[in-house]
Amino acid sequence: MHQHTHGPGLGAHSHGSRHKGRLRTALALVGGFLLVEGGLAAWTGSVSLLADAVHMLVDAGGILLSLGAIWFAERPATAKKTYGYYRVEILAALVNGVVLCVVALGILWHAWHRLWAPPDVPALPLIITAAVGLGVNLATMRLLHAGAAESLNVRAAYLEVWGDALSSGAVLVAGAVIAFTGWHAADPLAGAAIGLLILPRTVALLSHAVNVLLEAVPPHLDLAEIEAAMCGVAGVRRMQALHVCALKRGRGA
Repeated sequence: MHQHTHGPGLGAHSHGSRHKGRLRTALALVGGFLLVEGGLAAWTGSVSLLADAVHMLVDAGGILLSLGAIWFAERPATAKKTYGYYRVEILAALVNGVVLCVVALGILWHAWHRLWAPPDVPALPLIITAAVGLGVNLATMRLLHAGAAESLNVRAAYLEVWGDALSSGAVLVAGAVIAFTGWHAADPLAGAAIGLLILPRTVALLSHAVNVLLEAVPPHLDLAEIEAAMCGVAGVRRMQALHVCALKRGRGA
């Protein structure tokens, strides 16, 4: 049996580590606006602003988890951990997905109760806050776009911010409806829409992370084709046991 480790700098070249600076900038943008939006949500009593602020809080937490996972992934492989700490990124993405799911259900519950007695939310603060929030989200998405194709954790953060951009759009629509019609039920309805926007991408993120942890064959690969190609090599008669899995997004084993 041959022992084989990947050596000390395996983690240092992880895809996510190349995007640490962008993640830090994104965290500063999201965290700064979160404080403003949280304060305005408390002042106006808006369910949709509260939902969007909670969503932003999850975004900030997701980016923090991504930065922490990259730090772990940069640690060198050892004799006992021959693949290094790549799987920490997957675990962090799994935590992100679970938290997002809980938050989405909480938002839906809160919006349902407020729908029957919607508060008189002033329209102008909603519109201004949502417009600024949308700008922050779009700027953050631009920062994270390149890394989203390379790292599952950067992708998790990108998807969270993308969902939050849709949330800001929902708040913007609610503010416009209240301004032009005076129908204040638009606010909790927008909050419910935000909760519903979060759930589908959460399921996709959880599914991908669980598949990696279960060492499933990556969806873009065909095990039969790989086996046929390997059996076509001179000197190879047949494959006895072939295992194909991913250590993390974009890195197979």
